[in-house]
Amino acid sequence: MPDNGEALTRRTEDPRQTEGSRRTQDPGKQARSGEGSAFVLSRGVVLLFAVACAAAVANVYFSQPLLVTMGHDLAMSPALVGSVVTLTHVGYGLGLFFLVPLGDVADRRRLIVAQLLLLVVALTVVAAAHTAAILLAGMAATGLLAVVTQTLVAFAASLAPAAARGRVVGLVTSGVVIGILLARTASGLMADLAGWRSVYLASASLTALLALVLHRVLPRHSDAPPTALPYRQLLRSTLTLFARERLLRLRALFGLLIFAAFSTLWSSVALPLSEAPYFLPHSAIGALGLIGVAGALAATAAGRLNDRGLSRRTTGIALALLTASWLPLAFTRSSLWALVVGVILLDLAVQAVHVTNQTLIYALHPDAGSRLIGGYMVFYSLGSATGAIAATSLYTVAGWGAVCALGAAFSCLGLVLWAFTRHSTPAAPAAKANSRSEACAFSPSVE
Repeated sequence: MPDNGEALTRRTEDPRQTEGSRRTQDPGKQARSGEGSAFVLSRGVVLLFAVACAAAVANVYFSQPLLVTMGHDLAMSPALVGSVVTLTHVGYGLGLFFLVPLGDVADRRRLIVAQLLLLVVALTVVAAAHTAAILLAGMAATGLLAVVTQTLVAFAASLAPAAARGRVVGLVTSGVVIGILLARTASGLMADLAGWRSVYLASASLTALLALVLHRVLPRHSDAPPTALPYRQLLRSTLTLFARERLLRLRALFGLLIFAAFSTLWSSVALPLSEAPYFLPHSAIGALGLIGVAGALAATAAGRLNDRGLSRRTTGIALALLTASWLPLAFTRSSLWALVVGVILLDLAVQAVHVTNQTLIYALHPDAGSRLIGGYMVFYSLGSATGAIAATSLYTVAGWGAVCALGAAFSCLGLVLWAFTRHSTPAAPAAKANSRSEACAFSPSVE
C-alpha cells in the first residue's frame, strides 16, 4: 500500500456542476466527508480551523502555571492540586477514544458546535468552582471536550482536495502547536492581571464565539451516512483499523516516540532554569514557549513536502534533527543560546513528523478519518505521559544530563525505527489534482 494511501484519492466536484447533477451523487458520502459538495475550502476557513484548534487545545494546558494559586484559593493539598493536571489529561485521553470517532458517523459541523458549547459549560464550571470537587470535575470535563481539536483536524482533512491535503493539515496543526505552547504564557499573564478564574472565563467567551462562527461558516450536511455504525461497533472498529493497517501502527509508534521526546523537554525544562545560575521567574520560563512557536513553521512546510510525495524523506530528516537537538539542549545550564537552538530544532522536528503522520493515516480511509486521527492521538497521549513522568523523576535523582540522555534515547529509537522500515514502506507518490476545481479549491486568493 502506498505510504499516503493516495490510491483512495477523492474527486472534488467542479463548482460549475449543475444543481441537478449534484443531486445524483451519493448523499451519504456528502454527509460523511464533504465529497461532492460545492463548499470551497479557502485559506480563511483553514485559518479559522487553526484558531479553533488553538483555542480548544489550550484549555488542557492553562492550569499548569496556575496550580499554586488554585490550591491556595480552594484550600487544596499539594497532592490534590497535582491531580488537576492529571484529571485533565485523563479526560482528554478518554475523549480521544470515546468522542472523536463520532466524527465518522455524525454530522461533523453539528458535532463540533455541540462539543464547543458543552466546553463553554465546563469552562464556566471551572471558573465558578468554590470547592475542590467541583474544580476537579470541571477540569476532567474540560479535558474530555477539548478533543474537539481532533474532530476539527479530521474535518479539515476531509474538506481538503487530495493535492492540498498536506498543506491544510499542516496549517491546522500549526494552530494546535501555537495553542499548546502559548497556553501557559497566556494563562500566567492573565492570572497576574485578573486572577486565575479570568483565564477560564475568557476562554469560555472565546469558545462560545468560535461555536457561533463555525456554525455559520462550516458546510451543512443534513443527510446521515449510509454506513452508520452502532456506537459499540464504532469503537471496536477503531481497534480493527489498527489490526489491519500496518502504516497506522507504524505512524502511531512514531507519534508515541516523538511526543515522549517533546514531553521530556517541556515537562522538565523549568527545573534547571529556576535554579542556579539562572533563577528565572515563572513568567520568563513561560515565555520560552514563544521560541517553540517556530515549530508551527515546520507544520506547514511538512504538509507541502507530503503533497509532493516526500513523506518518507521528510520523516527521516526530521527524526535526525530531533536526535541532534539534544546536543545543544545538554548545554542548557551553561548557555541559554544553546537552549534556544535546541528548542527550535526539537519543535521543528516533532511537528514535521506529526503532520506527516496525520496526513498519511487520514489518506488510508478518509471515511474513517476521525477514528484514525483519534486512535493515533491516543499514542500521542501515551508518549506525552511517559515522557513527563520519566523526565521529572529522572531529574530528581540524576539531573539535567540524564534527562537529555532520555530525550535522545526516545529520538534515536524513532530514527532506528524509520531506518528499519523505510524500505518496507513505499514512498508516497505526489498527490495530483483530479479536476480543475480540486487543484484550485484551496487557494490564497479565494476568500
